[in-house]
Amino acid sequence: MRVANRPVHRPLSPHLQVYRPQLTSVLSILHRGTGMALSVGALYLATWVVYASASPKTYALFQGFNTSILGRIFLAGWLFCLFYHLCNGIRHLFWDAGYGFELKDAYRSGWIVVGVSAVATLVSWIVGLSLA
Repeated sequence: MRVANRPVHRPLSPHLQVYRPQLTSVLSILHRGTGMALSVGALYLATWVVYASASPKTYALFQGFNTSILGRIFLAGWLFCLFYHLCNGIRHLFWDAGYGFELKDAYRSGWIVVGVSAVATLVSWIVGLSLA
């Protein structure tokens, strides 16, 4: 017999190790992560403006990092975050309108978001490098 107000000794929520990662949960976590990365990238852009306005020497120093391998990886990652967050935000707008809640539709739209983000990142790098 259960006594009222006696604590039940069981976890309130299962640990993450219990669940297999699903595409929808991974994309949700990625959406939050890309939002944080965009905040860091905004600080990076503000730093670029400060260096550009300081002197040609400081701007050249900053551009030296941007054109390095590490700098290009950072910029490519930030650009992917931008496109992913944009595409997934559009996906969420469709959800807000009541579309795409079926499991197959959620998976299809998730893969479309990832694919469009990757292609948009690649195309923007190809166009950007061809203009430089």
